[in-house]
Amino acid sequence: MWISAQLESRELLSLCLKRLKGLNRVRLIDAIFIWTEPHSQRIKVKLTIQKEVHASTILQQAFEVEYIVSNQQCGDCTKVMAQNTWQSIVQVRQKVNHKKTFFYLEQLILKHSMHKDTINIKELKDGLDFFYSQRAHAIKMVEFLTSVIPVRTKTSEQLISTDIHSNTSNYKFTYSVEIIPICKDDLICLPSKTAKSLGNISPLVFCYRVANSINVMDANTLSTTDVPTAVYWRTPFSSLASSKDLIQYYVLDVEPIRTQGKYVLADIQVARLSDFGRNDTVFFARSHLGAILKAGDTVLGYDIASSNFNDFAFDSLERSSLPDVILIKKAYPNRRRKNRPRNWKLQKLNKEEGDGGIRRGDVDKDNVDYEMFLRDLEEDPELRQSVNLYKNKKSNLKTEMEIDSGETEEEEEADFPEIRLDELMEDLTIQDDDVAESY
Repeated sequence: MWISAQLESRELLSLCLKRLKGLNRVRLIDAIFIWTEPHSQRIKVKLTIQKEVHASTILQQAFEVEYIVSNQQCGDCTKVMAQNTWQSIVQVRQKVNHKKTFFYLEQLILKHSMHKDTINIKELKDGLDFFYSQRAHAIKMVEFLTSVIPVRTKTSEQLISTDIHSNTSNYKFTYSVEIIPICKDDLICLPSKTAKSLGNISPLVFCYRVANSINVMDANTLSTTDVPTAVYWRTPFSSLASSKDLIQYYVLDVEPIRTQGKYVLADIQVARLSDFGRNDTVFFARSHLGAILKAGDTVLGYDIASSNFNDFAFDSLERSSLPDVILIKKAYPNRRRKNRPRNWKLQKLNKEEGDGGIRRGDVDKDNVDYEMFLRDLEEDPELRQSVNLYKNKKSNLKTEMEIDSGETEEEEEADFPEIRLDELMEDLTIQDDDVAESY
């Protein structure tokens, strides 16, 4: 017999007597409680009953009855623990070959505590699913996504049940959120009409930042413009190449031309790092990296001269007017080769695998994408301003052990953008089911 934990002892005994008397077969003579441990969740009662088996013949017997106390959940908790009890779902998708956007989005969600109302988060191959018990929480998440990244949304509903007597219906709502398939450092060729409407900028640009709109720059003139979300979805376009297509170049010479804000326009002579010892091919590029590049550095860029892009807007451009190389950002190969532990770390959401699971190859690919995202945080101070970084005490301990063991350190880049301690937050051990620390 299962009873509630809130049932008093007297009520228990009264209930037992009523049930025994209601049988009309035996007579209850005595009933007493037997002491048990308070934490045992057990209640024992010793009962003595009589029954007339024959004429003038009475049979008496004493026995023990044990009750198990079972704690019960409230209705809301029961709905959360059960499956298929969500009322609204937000499906976030992006059609690109990496997940750096979702890693950045995850940090934004953690910083603004947008995960506290979710009842479950599922990770799929091409995005994330957020489940909510109330429609208002899903609408709040959609509004947040619209304010931080360029997206378009679509809403649908499904009728679950209806009551014709009270004229009420139960629906499940689905919010489909599609992120623009343009990421930071992507090479873009704007359609001619779009380029003219955005200040007559050169069609061949690259994305240097993604906020609630796409920020693009012409490396030859330092001209910048914003591509609003509405303008993009009116005439969609895709990127010619992503950060995975970047090639390492060796800087031979740098000649500054002019300064514009934090950027310095310069003529730079580069050569492919893979061509050293094979040929003497030199490329001339005009870049915005004149302030941070010098002879002997390594830089990442796109090889325009020998690339073949399947894009109608790019094919319509005059090849003679295009640069041979577009430089995107400086590289730090010596630092990366050492693979030193970082003195900072990020937090992660507790996500479940979606239907079908994730293959091992996808896991390895995600680890590579996550490492590239961490490098972007190190090299871009503006990017990490919107992310919470936490101190990693384990890495500091490992570094001290390496120094004590007398390991020699290789020479590394002097201008490597180190993350200062004043940018890091103390790691708090707050119990939160939706947050898991990443070491």
